[in-house]
Amino acid sequence: MMPQIGYSAARDTLEKHFAEVEDASFEGAPPTVEAGIVDAYDVMFKSRTQAFREALLGCILARLHDKGINIRLPYTGHGQDAYNGRTLDEKVVNPFLRSKKIPCSKGPFLNVFRRSVQFTEDARRGKRDTKAYDAFLSVITVLEKTGDQDLLTDILRYHFHRFIQLREATVIEMAKLRRISLQQCEELISGLLNTQSGGRFPMFVIVSAFETLKKTLGLDWDIEYQGINVADGASGAGGDVTIKDAGKVVLAAEVTERLVDRSRVVSTFDTKIAPNAIEDYLFFIKNRVQAAAAVEQAKRYFSQGHEINFLEITNWIVTMLSVLGRKGRQLFINEMVCLLDDIAVPAALKVAWNEIIVRIASGTPE
Repeated sequence: MMPQIGYSAARDTLEKHFAEVEDASFEGAPPTVEAGIVDAYDVMFKSRTQAFREALLGCILARLHDKGINIRLPYTGHGQDAYNGRTLDEKVVNPFLRSKKIPCSKGPFLNVFRRSVQFTEDARRGKRDTKAYDAFLSVITVLEKTGDQDLLTDILRYHFHRFIQLREATVIEMAKLRRISLQQCEELISGLLNTQSGGRFPMFVIVSAFETLKKTLGLDWDIEYQGINVADGASGAGGDVTIKDAGKVVLAAEVTERLVDRSRVVSTFDTKIAPNAIEDYLFFIKNRVQAAAAVEQAKRYFSQGHEINFLEITNWIVTMLSVLGRKGRQLFINEMVCLLDDIAVPAALKVAWNEIIVRIASGTPE
């Protein structure tokens, strides 16, 4: 009986591992494979022929799901151990790549791999980039020689890593809304905070909110903020966000996705608040729940002339925007786009922003 690939399960495999690789990329932890595979990928991803890397993803997927498949035979007419590579691409691989905004062709089986081709040396003739095709075959050889699921998964994850790098090198146009309601702002902020971003989205929404306040009210503020994973102490900053007026710190804030406990309040006071004589310090947190001991410790510092408060991010920004009106809401969106449009911001975050904006504009629930 001819091997079968469950297309729904195949898509789930792609989604799961891509999400994990994308999350790891925020932390600077790319997957690793042996040097020979890296060399082959270097050649394929420099090639102008996209079909090799796209068809290879289908081969990896087929090998992961059914070891009885001969991944060199992507047309069912090739025999009992063949598979339908074109259908796999059209139903799973190509839609997946497009959904992740990864540069890709309309399909490798519509141009380069037509007419019941097999992935063998014989098919090398007629290929424009024979070096890339040879690299493609070398990875197929590795795939067909192993039944080790972990190794196959490692190769899949490395394949995604290279696709993410490819996407990072492309220009992604940022989506905007011409008008945005207060309710839509709340949906946007909640969507961003619930998206894995390595801490970037929480920071960006807070900085954008302060910039919106400054510009709408005409405040003479200098707003400084730290890069992700930059230690405040090492930079001399009072917090993740520091606001100065005439060179004096008037407010500092820490943006966190984790629960703030008492020890963190004490540490922040000793290393940032007291040394910089900061009178007002804010902890911007993702959730409303707060450690009681942390709140009690903050009250003790109030008697020493330092006010420490805890603010839930979405609620604070929405409340602020409700006062600033339509002009303020539009300015907030513009500030967010300005931050996200920076070349140093991972493309995955720009894609996530665009997807949330499109969902809000269409009225589609999460």
